[in-house]
Amino acid sequence: MEKPETISLYEFFQQFPNEEAARKFFEGKRWVEGISCPHCGSLSISECRGHKPMAYRCRDCRQHFSVRTGTVLAESRLPLHKWLMAIYMMTTARKGIPSTQMARELGITQKSAWFLAQRIRETWLAHQGENDMGPTVEVDETYIGGKEANKHADKKLRQGRGAVGKVAVVGIKDRSGYVRAMPVGSVDKRTLQGFIAQNAAEGSTVYTDNFGSYKGLRGYEHATVNHSVGEYVKEQAHTNGIESFWSLLKRGYYGIYHYMSAKHLHRYVGEFANRQNTMNLGTIDFMAHTAARMVGCRISYKELVHV
Repeated sequence: MEKPETISLYEFFQQFPNEEAARKFFEGKRWVEGISCPHCGSLSISECRGHKPMAYRCRDCRQHFSVRTGTVLAESRLPLHKWLMAIYMMTTARKGIPSTQMARELGITQKSAWFLAQRIRETWLAHQGENDMGPTVEVDETYIGGKEANKHADKKLRQGRGAVGKVAVVGIKDRSGYVRAMPVGSVDKRTLQGFIAQNAAEGSTVYTDNFGSYKGLRGYEHATVNHSVGEYVKEQAHTNGIESFWSLLKRGYYGIYHYMSAKHLHRYVGEFANRQNTMNLGTIDFMAHTAARMVGCRISYKELVHV
């Protein structure tokens, strides 16, 4: 398999030197077959040169619109060029990029950078699950959160060790490398086996460890490995693939973000899953993949902070 084509920051600015180049990129990915009205779908469009925020007008419904209308870009005051650069940074940062660094490189506030990154993650999250899982999958669960021993005395839960104070995340990965993952409120049998039923086709081969919640799995060819006795591979049965994904997610948690709130954890998990699922795309293709999926994914700041 050929290595995906990547571009440097210098090459990025060569291809997208200004706002006009960014606008054409977003328009080309949204309207592949020609500009259409996002309000009524009409193809009878006129360009409004003197109406800068809304560059187009529909001759049928008479509404003004732009490439931002009806997308995650809507009502953002940030230039499209900065949006595109943010997507580039989140594309090329394998373990993620903190909002503080994004703010410095884009010349905006940390609050704006955080909001910008969350809207991009929302785009990725909305399209998770577009592909079918393969016939052989690995399923595992992990816990995300800081260690109780490292917390301030006022924040210690004093309920033991291990998973205390952490959020459970369950994931499934097929042997082609495609991943789906999400936070869950419990790791009981109903939750984990329900997750498998939602994501794996009936009759698939499912590999897990010997955690009790996976026992009695019906409708699948189920094989396990017993990690507690040092068994990690048994013929074709192993969970090494999904565990490698957990490893990358946790390196992003501890090394880059340092903290992922339970309220927004699903977006961070979706970010890493999306990056994993598009690892064979080149930089420009990944950016195009993101830009083409922004319609209908708008989320407001109020929704983010008051969920």
